Amino acid sequence: MPQCQASGNKGFAPGNSPNTDGIHVEKSTGVTITISRMGTRDDCVSIGPGTSNLWIETIACGPGHGISIGSLGWDLQEPGVQNVTVKSATFTGTQNGVRVKTWARPSNGFVKNILFQHLVMVNVENPIIIDQNYCPDDHNCPNQVSGVKISDVIYQDIHGSSATETAVKFDCSKGNPCSDITLEDVKLTYKNEPAHSSCINAIGKSSGSVEPNSCLSL
Repeated sequence: MPQCQASGNKGFAPGNSPNTDGIHVEKSTGVTITISRMGTRDDCVSIGPGTSNLWIETIACGPGHGISIGSLGWDLQEPGVQNVTVKSATFTGTQNGVRVKTWARPSNGFVKNILFQHLVMVNVENPIIIDQNYCPDDHNCPNQVSGVKISDVIYQDIHGSSATETAVKFDCSKGNPCSDITLEDVKLTYKNEPAHSSCINAIGKSSGSVEPNSCLSL
C-alpha cells in the first residue's frame, strides 16, 4: 500500500458543484495530511475502505460536508478502516464536523481505533455524527442493517456551536452496535443554549465535562 504526505494544500470548489471531495484517501497506509484549507460541495477529506495509519492535523474545513470516514459497507467483502487521527481542525458552516457513514447493507467491514481531538465547530449542522443507516432514496438497501463494526472511537476536546439542536448523533447498526465510544471534554451549544444528543445502538462512556449530556449506553 502507498505511503505519502500532503501539506500546505488548498482546495476549493463552488458550493453547487456535486461530489467534489477535497482529498480522498482509500486503500492506503501511512498517509499524513497537514496544514490544509478546504471548501467544497462534498467532504473536505473522505476516508475510504482499506485506510490505516492516517494522520490529519491542522485543517480548516468549510463549506462542505466535513471530514468523513465513509461511506463504507457497500460491498460484502470490504477492507476496514483503522488507526485514524484527526487533530486540531476547525469546521465552519459545514454540514458535518466529524462523521462515520456506512451503508445499511451486509458487510464484513470495520472501523476501529479512531481519535478525533482538539476540534472547533462553528455553526456546524452535525458536529459529531455516526450514521450507519445511509440509504439515499431507499435504493439498494431498504430494510437492511449495516454489517460494518464500529469500535474504539474517541471524541476528545471538541468545542463550539451546532446549527441544529442535536449536536451529537450516534445512529448505529442494530445488527452491530457501536462499542467503546468515548466522549471526553466536549462542549457544544445550540443558539448559546445547551444542545441535545441522540444515541441508537451506541455503547460507551464519557469523562470530564460533556455537553450535551452523554446518551451512550454502558
